[in-house]
Amino acid sequence: MSKEPTVSSVADAPDDAGQTQPKIEFPCLYPIKVIGEARPDFRTTVINAVERHTGSIDSELIKSQSSKQKNYVSITLTIAATGETQLRNIFSDLKAIKSVKLVL
Repeated sequence: MSKEPTVSSVADAPDDAGQTQPKIEFPCLYPIKVIGEARPDFRTTVINAVERHTGSIDSELIKSQSSKQKNYVSITLTIAATGETQLRNIFSDLKAIKSVKLVL
């Protein structure tokens, strides 16, 4: 399971299958989905980690959903991404949270 962002740094760079990957044009709205253990502080911890790099995120741009058995929760935050370095830093901070299982 990869927790790294899929951000192309070279425009029209071919992937392993020889197909062209689009380059992200910044700034843009960028959704980040975080899946982790359903703990009381999980949502707050994830939001704080992301907001260190983005500033305050409007609550309407944050969605969460619990798994059927309530063991896991997914949080999707849509941010105003400013660049590849910002995204790498966000993903790095999210990976450092022990209860995070996957970042997409």
